[in-house]
Amino acid sequence: MPELSHRRRLLVLAICCMSLLIVSIDNTVLNVALPAMQREFHASTSGLQWTIDAYTLVLASLLMLAGSTADRIGRRRVFMAGLVVFTIGSALCSVAPNLPALVAFRMVQAVGGSMLNPVAMSIITNTFTDPRERARAIGAWGAVVGISMAAGPLVGGLLVESVGWRAIFWINLPVGLAALLLTRRFVPESRAAKARRPDPFGQLLVIALFGGLTYAIIEAPNAGLTAVLPFAALAAAALAALLWYEPRRAEPLVDLRFFRSAPFSGATVIAVASFASMSGFLFLSTLYLQNVRGLSALDAGLWMLPMAVPTFLCAPVSGRLVGARGPRLPLVIAGCAMTAGGLLFALFEAETANATLFAGYVLFGIGFGFVNAPITNTAVSGMPRAQAGVAAAVASTSRQLGQALGVTVVGAVLASGVGSAPYRDVFVAAARPGWWILAACGLAVLVLGAVTTGRWARRTAERTAERLESAEIREAAGVT
Repeated sequence: MPELSHRRRLLVLAICCMSLLIVSIDNTVLNVALPAMQREFHASTSGLQWTIDAYTLVLASLLMLAGSTADRIGRRRVFMAGLVVFTIGSALCSVAPNLPALVAFRMVQAVGGSMLNPVAMSIITNTFTDPRERARAIGAWGAVVGISMAAGPLVGGLLVESVGWRAIFWINLPVGLAALLLTRRFVPESRAAKARRPDPFGQLLVIALFGGLTYAIIEAPNAGLTAVLPFAALAAAALAALLWYEPRRAEPLVDLRFFRSAPFSGATVIAVASFASMSGFLFLSTLYLQNVRGLSALDAGLWMLPMAVPTFLCAPVSGRLVGARGPRLPLVIAGCAMTAGGLLFALFEAETANATLFAGYVLFGIGFGFVNAPITNTAVSGMPRAQAGVAAAVASTSRQLGQALGVTVVGAVLASGVGSAPYRDVFVAAARPGWWILAACGLAVLVLGAVTTGRWARRTAERTAERLESAEIREAAGVT
């Protein structure tokens, strides 16, 4: 990629952030609309879980393929294709006649979404080569999540109240079209120096792993353990096959050598834990505010602001801290805030009083605002630029897997606790185990953030980068 002027680099960053905006705002808007969808389609809790997880599962399954494909055939080309497919999927979702059709169209959306975030992050990584400038760019990228969390519930609540839940998908159409035109005009094409070969068998194993695991967890409360056991066994077999097969490929879909770096491995697990906490939090909060407190979609969206505003404000601060002092401090702050927020609900039933509910939302917002920039920066820094797409895709996959698992596990726990009883009578008690799970996720962020960012961890990252670069040089020279 040719060196771009500072203004052009900022423009590229803005265009990439537009793709993150439509993907992120789609998730936050959807959460506010869940009760309206539930009423129209007479959906169960597991049906609501599938409207979210069908999207995140397909997204997680295809992100690494999209990242490596973009490195091979061109990042701008794949990015533009993703914008087209995502926009078409959004239009289809807006006319879905029933819940199965909505789930299917959400999967179409996810195919397009898989070509957006990891590819956009790869474009940013290759555009901003200076580490400090890159950290600030990633901080701005993370702030878009805060914008989506702030705008999503409000816009979604307003649309659901005034037009209906189908209108929440309309907002993706003009943004997607504008991003497509701007990308074509201003984003230069780039690709890895050496093309990576496809790994179709590895891709099938990833789909089997994520799909089998999620289906088993979601359907266990309704179908029973015996019915979902084959899907759990499929997931376990797929994981074992991945661990055996991928290291034996010259160009694997999942390059397990990355995980020799303690910071990279820590960032991967932190991404799963933090995004599981966020998605589980949104799922529980939305159902509580509308189905238990009886708030409208717009009022529920307003109640999300105490979480959304700190996320928006803390994300760029986190990016600057990462650039100036490294990832440890932002991760420790994030872990402490998320753990405290989860404990506030698990121990003191924070949702039952306005003051504690407000405090819990603020704590979660601070934690999530600080966690995103160090995850991304750690995942891509130290890796060869030629593999930036794959490294960024692993980080993005971890986020989406975390989102899927958060809704899956917390929703399954909630469904088991609620049973056939009315939400209003048993929701707080049924949700308590879910809040304990979210607190445990925050604790994982805290511990891993402290352990995987020290001197020992940095040495493992340096050794991993040296091995990867040496392997690339040998491959380029034709030496095995």
